[in-house]
Amino acid sequence: MRIFPIITATLVCVALYFLILDRETLLSFAGRFGGETLEATTGAEDGTPVQSGDAMAQADERVHVVVRRSQAQVTENAVVLRGRTEALRQVVVAAETSGRIVSEPLRAGAQVSEGQLLCEIDAGTRLSALAEAEARLLEAQARLPEARAQLPLARARQAEAEAALAAARIDGNAATRLSESGFASETRAANAVAGVSSAEAAVSSAAAGVESAQATIQSAESGIRAAEAAVIRAEEELDRLTIHAPFAGLLESDTAELGSLMQPGAPCATIIQLDPIKLVGFVPEAHVDRVMLGARAGAHLASGRDVTGEVSFVSRSADPQTRTFRVEITVPNADQSIRDGQTADILIQSEGMPAHLLPASAMTLSDEGALGVRTVIDGMVQFVPVRMIRDTANGVWLTGLPETADVITVGQEFVTDGVAVRVTYESERTQ
Repeated sequence: MRIFPIITATLVCVALYFLILDRETLLSFAGRFGGETLEATTGAEDGTPVQSGDAMAQADERVHVVVRRSQAQVTENAVVLRGRTEALRQVVVAAETSGRIVSEPLRAGAQVSEGQLLCEIDAGTRLSALAEAEARLLEAQARLPEARAQLPLARARQAEAEAALAAARIDGNAATRLSESGFASETRAANAVAGVSSAEAAVSSAAAGVESAQATIQSAESGIRAAEAAVIRAEEELDRLTIHAPFAGLLESDTAELGSLMQPGAPCATIIQLDPIKLVGFVPEAHVDRVMLGARAGAHLASGRDVTGEVSFVSRSADPQTRTFRVEITVPNADQSIRDGQTADILIQSEGMPAHLLPASAMTLSDEGALGVRTVIDGMVQFVPVRMIRDTANGVWLTGLPETADVITVGQEFVTDGVAVRVTYESERTQ
């Protein structure tokens, strides 16, 4: 009983073979059969002769195709991307010092404001360290007036020693001249020279005293600066005991639990800011020049929601692996209903260009594998390569065709370049 389906399938395959691949043989056979039938017919009822079968076969040699006369239209040339939503800011707030948490935790999902306290660490001995640093600062500040008071005395001694040196030099010169003239003994001249040397030594000692007083002042000032730095360090250590929110947002995790031990770098909480939110996609290098800052953009989220925004960032550096450029679109999210990490189909508006709206079924491939459509020019078929801009519910937008084109929409797979065809326009077909 199964032989009949096999025979039926075989006959269908043979019929399809002659209909699609060997159409000329089928048409020749049909012409001969039609010719014999027409030759047996003498004419119509009014005696008019009927056209012979050979003439009918000759008239039907051209392949019948359906053509749409398409006119180019200016269409928005949107850039299509696949991306995701991303929080405007997200940060893990961490501890900068060690200690135990003494504050009650805030739960995930809570709204926090900028500067709000998130975690507080026990002060321990840090208050004592601050008090000690402040005491050392007072002590260092007290040494400075005493050091400054020594400097005028040292300078006075230096001036006195310089005056004594000047007087000794005058006496020495007078004694030397008198000794050379024979009016004074050489002993007196030698004593005068010794007095000059002694005065010079006193001046050097006084200058050293001035330098010592200045060094004492510098040491006192350095001690003050060191004490001030110690106070600042102690105050900063106390400031690290309280961890505040760097910006307003939502807690993505609980804050550190009461009594837990914190170490430097240990997380206190994770905060995200969702208003506004970013749409992030990656545009191929062939289309990156079509994306402009400030361009309008829309997206369809995986949840079914449609959102709009503006392009706020286009990367200047391509990803080394994918050779694509990061694009960010800022979208208002006042109610924070758009979540971080949602999948989004993104459309970015760009300058329009002339294109033809045609059914996707009209596209075909050439013998070289190029995508295009087959058109009819003066009754002959010609293949035209095209580029698809985007797909829509009403068809595909294609560029590469002239302003007006007769595009084959039915039968394009049964003809090749240079074949003569019999054309029926879509508008005539529907009448």
